[in-house]
Amino acid sequence: MSKTLIRGAKVLGGAPQDVLIDGQTIAEVGTGLSAEGAEVVEADGKVLLPGLVDLHTHLREPGREDSETVLTGTRAAASGGYTAVFAMANTFPVADTAGVVEQVYRLGQQHGYCDVQPIGAVTIGLEGRKLAELGAMHESAAGVTVFSDDGKCVDDAVIMRRALEYVKAFGGVVAQHAQEPRLTEGAQMNEGVVSAELGLGGWPAVAEESIIARDVLLAEHVGSRVHICHLSTAGSVEIVRWAKSRGIQVTAEVTPHHLLLTDELVRSYDPVYKVNPPLRTERDVLALREALADGTIDIVATDHAPHPHEDKDCEWAAAAMGMVGLETALSVVQETMVETGLLDWAQVADRMSVKPAEIGRATGHGRPVSAGEPANLTLVDTAYRGAVDPAGFASRSRNTPYEGRELPGRVTHTWLRGKATLVDGKLT
Repeated sequence: MSKTLIRGAKVLGGAPQDVLIDGQTIAEVGTGLSAEGAEVVEADGKVLLPGLVDLHTHLREPGREDSETVLTGTRAAASGGYTAVFAMANTFPVADTAGVVEQVYRLGQQHGYCDVQPIGAVTIGLEGRKLAELGAMHESAAGVTVFSDDGKCVDDAVIMRRALEYVKAFGGVVAQHAQEPRLTEGAQMNEGVVSAELGLGGWPAVAEESIIARDVLLAEHVGSRVHICHLSTAGSVEIVRWAKSRGIQVTAEVTPHHLLLTDELVRSYDPVYKVNPPLRTERDVLALREALADGTIDIVATDHAPHPHEDKDCEWAAAAMGMVGLETALSVVQETMVETGLLDWAQVADRMSVKPAEIGRATGHGRPVSAGEPANLTLVDTAYRGAVDPAGFASRSRNTPYEGRELPGRVTHTWLRGKATLVDGKLT
């Protein structure tokens, strides 16, 4: 059984402590620790967090291995400090059967850079007409608990109600991509001043907000759990805040890019800024930050959406929507939430590890950094600042909106059940 002694780490941003890993478990946390034969990692005041958990990742395999694979995606996750990711169902074939989710689950086990928990489709083929094999996917080896048609909205209220009723039986959750399709036909960016000036089809905030309002009421009626994917508007925040005040079982996520970037960037016509939901206004960005700080928004999720070069290096209207995010997420959160004083590092751990693990029922993740707990950990050099260089990404794709932008913080080490997956910023 291997031992690792992390010396002088600021656990959750607190006073420096030593953490001893013995095998797959944290054996001891304290000061002045020693262990014969242990590999010593000098943390030098770096921040030690529980391994991050991403509830919203696109790994693309099976079917779009030109964008990403389970191997490259989990390597990117480890580079970003993640020890578990939830893989979205919009693959080819769609992850709407026990067979497909088990394939993705076993690929994650085989590669070993982080745990991969497949998300099952809500409807067959993501077509919104007939429920997929929800029970079979839950009972499979993958043990699916989260279901989503992400990329498409479950816009039929009857289908959404039935899905909520079905997953309630085993404590599952439906993660909704809130986008009323009729209100977003031909939409290219956020509807507002910038879209009017550029002559691009507008994507109104109400297209998101109307679906969220409907779904929280359905969740209340059924008594089931609903999770809102990539919430992006100030109005959506108010609806979720109201729903929580009524005791409705709703959780919500925000992406790093919606915490930092605005629709003003679309003036460049650079398709790297084309994403679903679209970048919104400065007012929306500030509302999202405040909501993440006060707990209205529960978690940060990357919506890591890799695309090959040719799908982004084209005219705006033809470009695919999405951004890669696993390797930059923590840096963006440090800049937007920690350095602004909105969150401390313990709260970052809550939003990026503890709560996503709870929502997705990711056993062994999001646990305290204390003796007896699984050694799923990430070490962050918070003093680092540097320009983002996608050439160094572990992801197969390079469609980042942060290329050349200086961001704070760098993950130096990641441990999955005591095994180092990242050492000194390099994958093992």
